[in-house]
Amino acid sequence: MLAVLGVLTVVLLAFRPHLSVALPALVFVVPAVVGTVIGGFPVGVVGALAGFLAYDYYFLPPFGTLTVRSPQNWIAVAVYVVVVLIVAQVVSQLGRAREVAMRRTQESQRLYALSQALIGDLSLDQLVTHIVSAVQDAFVPRWTALLLPESNSEETRVGGLAVAASAGHALSETDAASLTATGGHAVSLGLDGGTELRRVSIALAVSQRPIGMLVLQEVGLVPAERDLLGTFANQAALAVDRAQLREEALRARLLEEIDRWRRALMGAASHDLRTPLASIKAAVSSLRAASAPLGPEDRAELLELIELQSDRLARLVTNLLDMTRIEAGALELRPAAVPFDELVDEAGALLGGLVARDRIVVHAPPDLPLLRIDHPLVSQVLANLLENAGRLSPPASLIRVAARVDPGDRDMVQISVADEGPGIRPGDRERVFEMFSQNGGSGSGRAGLGLAIAKAFVQAHGGRIWIDPTVPQGARVVFTVPGEAFVAATA
Repeated sequence: MLAVLGVLTVVLLAFRPHLSVALPALVFVVPAVVGTVIGGFPVGVVGALAGFLAYDYYFLPPFGTLTVRSPQNWIAVAVYVVVVLIVAQVVSQLGRAREVAMRRTQESQRLYALSQALIGDLSLDQLVTHIVSAVQDAFVPRWTALLLPESNSEETRVGGLAVAASAGHALSETDAASLTATGGHAVSLGLDGGTELRRVSIALAVSQRPIGMLVLQEVGLVPAERDLLGTFANQAALAVDRAQLREEALRARLLEEIDRWRRALMGAASHDLRTPLASIKAAVSSLRAASAPLGPEDRAELLELIELQSDRLARLVTNLLDMTRIEAGALELRPAAVPFDELVDEAGALLGGLVARDRIVVHAPPDLPLLRIDHPLVSQVLANLLENAGRLSPPASLIRVAARVDPGDRDMVQISVADEGPGIRPGDRERVFEMFSQNGGSGSGRAGLGLAIAKAFVQAHGGRIWIDPTVPQGARVVFTVPGEAFVAATA
């Protein structure tokens, strides 16, 4: 500012004989304005005083003195002082208004960014981490901590509250032990007065229900920043409450789903176990009955019945174990190249004697590509479909297993199992793939457990499974799996 005043004085002195008395006064307004912009109104006043002295000493006769003789010159000096002070005051107020506007803009941007994150679909852990990071960036304390009611997790315990998240410097054991609630208002827990560094705590509450507490260590807050912190805390409380309610609702839904699965599992297992167990029990009782001697043919028939029903029980147990793997997320694919006829043989072997081999008719073109599949899983899919077909179709009827390149996707192989049973009603063609569903066509059930497992295994390979709606009689189940040509092309 003084440098500007000096430069202007030197320039004006070179033209002093040709200048009017008022012109230097107008020019010396510039240093006062510059001082006000740089340092505020007090610095502007200093600039005005320095300009007044330079104006009086160099440009008001008698030159070189601070004496003012002419009344007109006194008027010029007075006007100069008044104008400079008014301009300095206006510029100072404009500067303060600009600072306030910039601060409000920054606060609005911070609140907007925080609001956008809080209304997003964040988990509780992600949410509390974002809250402390936002508060740390906005107010720059030594550290920021968010405390929530204790849970069973291995977190820092603090008098009924646990440190859910923190930002800034790491909390020491002394810091954690000293955290305490303060009635829900931002208050000083250390030094008082002004904006000295201290700890500020604010309780988070929704509808007078405590949610947690936000603590800022070694932070200086002016009144406007206290209001902003209060707004941050209110939004954080609402967001944390909503996230907690969402997690509680999710846990409730999971418990309901688990209970539904448990009831369905018990119902399906008891229903499917009862028939083979009853058959085995009756056959064993007949074999052991001394009062009813059996011939060799009768004995062989009973032993065959025991073997078939035992195989059915083993299949049911295998399906239950497979579904447990699916529900636990332990399903892991190990794909390999497998010929189609080998897959059919493996599925037939899994069935044991449940479906006679002479009932299964296989159709496949000679140029069918190898299947790129997890052999045991897809064998289980085909075995489940064959078991359903054999159980629901007449004993002497044929079961047709066919394979071809999928006409809708040349990278996939389409495999189908068709039977001559009662078929599936149109309204049940999607529902039969749900867990434990039953299709009551012609008084017989098409168990949804095996089909649900088949759907899960097929989808794990990137394929799909459906009921063909175009067959005039019986049911035709179709599924797709990757072909070896597709895997080689993408390798």
